[in-house]
Amino acid sequence: MGSAPKPARPARAAALLAVLGLWAAHAPGEALPLWEFGFGVGGLFFNDYRGARSTHAYPAPVPYFIYRGRFLRADREGVHGRLLDHPNFELEISINATAPVFSRNSAVRAGMPDLRPTIELGPALLWHLWRSGDERLRLDIELPVREAFTVASPPQAIGAIFAPSLNLDLRPGGPLSGWNLGLLAGPLYAQQRYHEYFYGVAPQFALPGRPAYEAAGGYAGSQALLAVSRRFAAYWVGAYLRHDWLGGAVFDASPLIQQRSYWSGGVGFVWMIRASSTLVDSHE
Repeated sequence: MGSAPKPARPARAAALLAVLGLWAAHAPGEALPLWEFGFGVGGLFFNDYRGARSTHAYPAPVPYFIYRGRFLRADREGVHGRLLDHPNFELEISINATAPVFSRNSAVRAGMPDLRPTIELGPALLWHLWRSGDERLRLDIELPVREAFTVASPPQAIGAIFAPSLNLDLRPGGPLSGWNLGLLAGPLYAQQRYHEYFYGVAPQFALPGRPAYEAAGGYAGSQALLAVSRRFAAYWVGAYLRHDWLGGAVFDASPLIQQRSYWSGGVGFVWMIRASSTLVDSHE
């Protein structure tokens, strides 16, 4: 689960809600359309950057697209292909993003350069640890490595991020049949350049109460995410709640860190537009 959609602040909302938009309910082995897509709206509240105290709520578009090809798929586990001939492993594409931060609106960053929005891209190895007999309960380990680039002209590479996570997916039966519940948790690690981009204070921007600071690379705290969604015949609904812990992070002493434990979240609603008339087995 990923996560994820984050050039204006609403882009971050779109990234995370798009991840939710890939949570499609279906029964194991069910014949499903080769592709289907929809579009909707949502809202998200989030911090300027991890550790910032300022929180904003924004509307955002929510794209929904699923492709169930034989060798390439785009579904609730991301965009991935069958590049590994093994039933327990898959290789996929991991995507994430961050929003811009305008220093004129941030007391703690006053007088510092604005933070450009970034996009993160890279491969992710998905390890299927366990499946229940009816596949209503699934446990995976995801191992993504992404390189972050600023959305600017020209773009600038600002370092790599490693975000391993343990993912639990549940599709309950009975009165809750059709709903999907996802739980994700894991630590974050990044290179020194990445942390310096967000948490470093160059000597020329030092002030009383904001000393110069050079961030190190390494442990960047952890995250836990809970997501719930359901696909109906003509529409889809979903929501998520995420908690960040920054205690013990290598940049913990940065004067730009204002809080080390906080929540964010979002909701989305999608109208289904079209679906393929070609049906495929969901296990193909």
